[in-house]
Amino acid sequence: MLDQPTKTESAGAARATETLLEVNNIEVIYNHVILVLKGVSLSVPKGGITALLGGNGAGKTTTLKAISNLLHSERGEVTKGTIHYRGERVQDLSPSDLVERGVIQVMEGRHCFEHLTVEENLLTGSYTRKDGRSAIEADLEKVYAYFPRLRERRKSQAGYTSGGEQQMTAIGRALMSKPETILLDEPSMGLAPQLVEEIFGIVKDLNEKEGVSFLLAEQNTNVALRFAHQGYILESGRVVMEGPAAELRENPDVKEFYLGMSDDGRKSFREVRSYRRRKRWLS
Repeated sequence: MLDQPTKTESAGAARATETLLEVNNIEVIYNHVILVLKGVSLSVPKGGITALLGGNGAGKTTTLKAISNLLHSERGEVTKGTIHYRGERVQDLSPSDLVERGVIQVMEGRHCFEHLTVEENLLTGSYTRKDGRSAIEADLEKVYAYFPRLRERRKSQAGYTSGGEQQMTAIGRALMSKPETILLDEPSMGLAPQLVEEIFGIVKDLNEKEGVSFLLAEQNTNVALRFAHQGYILESGRVVMEGPAAELRENPDVKEFYLGMSDDGRKSFREVRSYRRRKRWLS
């Protein structure tokens, strides 16, 4: 994947013709009793950036972990619905099986190996590869080209780097596995606005130049919808709205709830939508 850059036009054509990931009406339960996701469906096209939006507790991280099969470590399970990648049912595979198929998750909170150097962290991402040392070294150089700051800090212990550098390390480590699709959880969390723009700009470059597809979970709706092609809005474990990112940015309900404040303060999305529908119907 990293060896064959694609043009923006090619990525756009791929988005229109091929679906990589398809989640169909899944439910997720924790501890056999807590229903977290309630019939979530979404799709991720090849060569696209898909945003999964919503407030804290909406179910974004659970959705990503359901896809990457990381729920079992937290006593969670998909109890209904299906998850397919390239047409293959994958919800019963192990996380390592998914990595071999080109799907990798970058966890919320960076999760670097603090005692290892930045470069050692990056190289752990190539652990499953079998294409030789020279190919791995070439991709390491490519990661450094996208993240020049990591080259400067490559011999530093990851635990002593900044939050932004750790986020770059986590994304770079994912790239070293030669992914086709990256599940990126809350990339803006805890970062200054300038760093958020830098991280999302790199995501955009990786998508357009390397052809990497992204499903990113993000609370920062404003920045996510500027960089994404498609968006899904989650609330209380359900998808309440979906569509092209450009249309969601201009949707009055999204503007009111996620991009601003109403006269009465912030409301739930469902209340805003219901109110507006009643208002249009009465008029």
